[in-house]
Amino acid sequence: MQQVDYLKDFRDSKRIQALAKLIRKEADRPLNIMEVCGGHTHTIMKYGLKQLLPPEIDFIHGPGCPVCIMPKERIDHAIALVQDENNIIATLGDMIRVPGSKSSLQKERAKGKNVKMVYAPFDILKIAKENPDKNVIYFAIGFETTTPMTAALIEKVLQENIRNIYFHINHVLVPPPVKAIMDSGEAKIDAFIGPSHVSVIAGAKIYKEFVDLYNTPVVVAGFEPVDIMESILWIIRQFKENRREVEIQYKRAVTWEGNTKAQEMINKYMEPRENFRWRGIGDIPYSALKLKDEYADLDAEKVFADILPNEPIDDHKLCICGDILKGVAKPYDCKVFGTACTPKNPLGSCMVSSEGACAAYYKYGKLELV
Repeated sequence: MQQVDYLKDFRDSKRIQALAKLIRKEADRPLNIMEVCGGHTHTIMKYGLKQLLPPEIDFIHGPGCPVCIMPKERIDHAIALVQDENNIIATLGDMIRVPGSKSSLQKERAKGKNVKMVYAPFDILKIAKENPDKNVIYFAIGFETTTPMTAALIEKVLQENIRNIYFHINHVLVPPPVKAIMDSGEAKIDAFIGPSHVSVIAGAKIYKEFVDLYNTPVVVAGFEPVDIMESILWIIRQFKENRREVEIQYKRAVTWEGNTKAQEMINKYMEPRENFRWRGIGDIPYSALKLKDEYADLDAEKVFADILPNEPIDDHKLCICGDILKGVAKPYDCKVFGTACTPKNPLGSCMVSSEGACAAYYKYGKLELV
């Protein structure tokens, strides 16, 4: 059996050009396609895919960046917790750079506070064992993709009876914000490119309600340029054939049901919150997860409730990140893009995250999507 060279085959310029030719030939109507995931946005920008497509095809950027959607008051929770010298805050990647109302975890770390950036949740175990006299608080973020790893860490903490690890759960779900965007009627969206890593865990089944409720095709795509171009072609063909379906382009990793063991692990320890405030979007019921009440002794929001601020905080008045996440604006529409707001000095979360739309436009900005 011939091995597939994913980097070569799925970035092959001849295949990309061939797909672009088919798309230009078959596109017969304007289509606004939302790529929900920020990883797809970066691929589109990096490889200049918009420039290969006919003007009828436009990309709408979605809310699928877990760092971008984190509201300031949640960041302020982490900043409040780390003021206590007995606490260590640990989190993943770009989260330490996201501005809260007055500071960021990165700025707090520069002041000497105990802030750790980890590459995987299980790194928390090492930190806890090396600091037995400290409370290690894991500021857990991510969509369905990273939630199973947090659940697995919870299980390990319980199995080993580790007493100095706590969880501040900020895991969010893909379907509720997309439904909120569609229900608002602000953005004109004809079809979706479904997230790939989320779908590996949750399964393509979670997008069926988009088809049922809004008559919009969904094609779950891989992250490579060939994946995205092929998915666009599939969307065009659904419209030509008068079909509206969920299709899986990323069949090498995604199934309809997803990873049921991972789903069971999540459901064992977490449940939907009644409400969660999305940065720039607003309150969306049952759009995020929390620890079940039976694990309250691990829940940082309950254990440290007396020092956590509760007031919702709006974004910087010049930042339009919320409109970008809702698909009604693009980074170049922002008056401070690339001037007052840059990756080194971000005013909004879309410029902070490596998956943020503003960061993609800034990094690959010579290739304009509009």
